[in-house]
Amino acid sequence: MKKQSLRVVALLVVVAVSMFAVACGSSDSTTSSSSDTAAIPTTPEPGQFRMGIEPWLGYGPWYVAQEQGIFKANGLDDVKIINFTTDDQINSAFAAGKLDGSNIATHTALRFAAAGLPVKIILLEDQSMTADAILSGSDIKSVKDLQGKKVAFEEGTTSDILLSYALAQNGMTKADIIPVPTPAADAGTLFIAGKVPAAVTYEPYLSAALKENKDAKLLYTAAEKPGLVSDVFVVSEDTINNKPGQLLALVNSWGQAIEYYNANKTKSQKIIADAIGYDPGAESFAGVEFYTIAQNKTLLDGDFKTITAQDVKKAATDAGLIKGSVNPSDIIVAKFVDAAK
Repeated sequence: MKKQSLRVVALLVVVAVSMFAVACGSSDSTTSSSSDTAAIPTTPEPGQFRMGIEPWLGYGPWYVAQEQGIFKANGLDDVKIINFTTDDQINSAFAAGKLDGSNIATHTALRFAAAGLPVKIILLEDQSMTADAILSGSDIKSVKDLQGKKVAFEEGTTSDILLSYALAQNGMTKADIIPVPTPAADAGTLFIAGKVPAAVTYEPYLSAALKENKDAKLLYTAAEKPGLVSDVFVVSEDTINNKPGQLLALVNSWGQAIEYYNANKTKSQKIIADAIGYDPGAESFAGVEFYTIAQNKTLLDGDFKTITAQDVKKAATDAGLIKGSVNPSDIIVAKFVDAAK
């Protein structure tokens, strides 16, 4: 999945928090309940919506919405999808108020909130099942066998969270292994080259490693804890206050894009592959589950808030990624999915 560098913390806390505070003011109106749906304009406000995105297939439905004219059908005439290559870039841009909305990992949203940013989750996008995993060879048969072994993974990322969670479930911590800090794109390469006996990464790097090494296997996948590795669409309080009609139109567009994707998977996967710059293959897509609007209506203000987000918070805190206090309930705004068609 996406990368979340620890280097960005200082920028987020020192610079971005102050910029967000100026932009958003002290309004507390966005904490109201989903009963406010009647107050959301059904016609989008005029003007551009700037959306930050990274080349992760879980964000693919937005490309489908753009390619198939779904945005325009919902009254959104100018959705600017801005591509970033790293989490450092997209997170800094969002925190500095240069984006109206951003696609980020759930733990990143919690981390933003813990750092003092007035960030709000308005949509559940995807959860990784087998698209994020710990790779190992035939000599490692269980997570406990990682004891004292080198494990390549990118620190501060969803890979870090998955590894920390897997270890915790087996009574272990990262102190029980030998961490090999490695970008997710290179972790699989180290494994294939025999430099490490285990690695944590995501698609398409998982499939590549499995093809190159006949003894390779998925030792532990994100499917062990659905939602642990997941993504959300976030906005600032300022965007909620000033562009509620656009947000509702975007949420409706997501839902319609998912419907189109499910009815036209081959075409949709090509659209996504072309947009992200590589073809991850049907197997990679199968490892990711997109959240529909119906699921959002049930989960966002339900189990996601009370169970999943709490689990992500604990895993991210245990991994040292969240410092400070954050209550997931305070950053979830469900009124847009509640009002969606």
